[in-house]
Amino acid sequence: MIDTHARVYVAGHRGMVGSAIVRALTARGYDNLIVRTSTELDLRDNRQVAGFFSETKPEYVYLAAAKVGGILANSTLPAEFIYDNLAIQTNVVHQAYLHGAKKLLLLGSSCIYPRDSPQPMKEEYLLTGPLEPTNEWYAVAKIAGIKMCQAYRRQYGCDFIAAMPTNLYGPNDNFDLQTAHVLAALLRRFHEAREQGTTPILWGTGAPRREFLHVDDCADACLFLMDRYSDAMIMNVGTGKDIAITELAALVAEVVGYRGDVHWDRTKPDGMPRKLMDCSRIAALGWSSTITLREGLLATYQWYTRSAGPQSAAIP
Repeated sequence: MIDTHARVYVAGHRGMVGSAIVRALTARGYDNLIVRTSTELDLRDNRQVAGFFSETKPEYVYLAAAKVGGILANSTLPAEFIYDNLAIQTNVVHQAYLHGAKKLLLLGSSCIYPRDSPQPMKEEYLLTGPLEPTNEWYAVAKIAGIKMCQAYRRQYGCDFIAAMPTNLYGPNDNFDLQTAHVLAALLRRFHEAREQGTTPILWGTGAPRREFLHVDDCADACLFLMDRYSDAMIMNVGTGKDIAITELAALVAEVVGYRGDVHWDRTKPDGMPRKLMDCSRIAALGWSSTITLREGLLATYQWYTRSAGPQSAAIP
């Protein structure tokens, strides 16, 4: 187990995943957390990152900082998605190595797997086929981060690991409709439809199936892996259950209290037909999710109406 007095750096602590990791660490008694906002430390700037690591010398690093977004954001900002994520990962991983960090955990994404990957997706399916075109820029960057961790482990003996969470949601999610992921976008669209008496317009056919993990469960898994896992192989983190987007929309409408019609814009892309993680490896280590989709949605909607309202939530 990691000493609770150890210097622990959480990169991206104001984002959805990073803030959940900070909550989990604090709840477990970690009292030497290191955090910086993006205005205090631009992780894309190697000189700034080098100076930060030289000054603070973190022993453990959670790399949760990333530029993230849904299909629309990936489609319209491909250069930013690949550049920002490559730069962040390159700088943090390299400086963690140079300054002797004992362990680093890189947060990846289920979008690293091929578009037509067999389901559920096993860790071994990485790089076995073409990526989903609607998010390939982000996926390519994350794959590079994974390979960087594996390379530094092989050449320098660094204890750098990578976790691949499924679709996440929860407090501090991004509710900006231009850049949000599907679940946050659905919550906001149904909320506004109820408030304004309009009909929500949803993208695609609703046929794709997706798996959703509450971010507090993800944070719990990250702490679990930091304590108990050390291997070059990536580790899937999810619930092992998926749901059709049409069913998800109905559940969100129920949680929000919207009882009207829904219009599906079939001219918009669906993305991957299905994304379900095979989580048997982390389950074999003794970890599983505990927050159901319904209770997680309800808690997230309560947080949204209380903390974010119609504005976008905190973004890393």
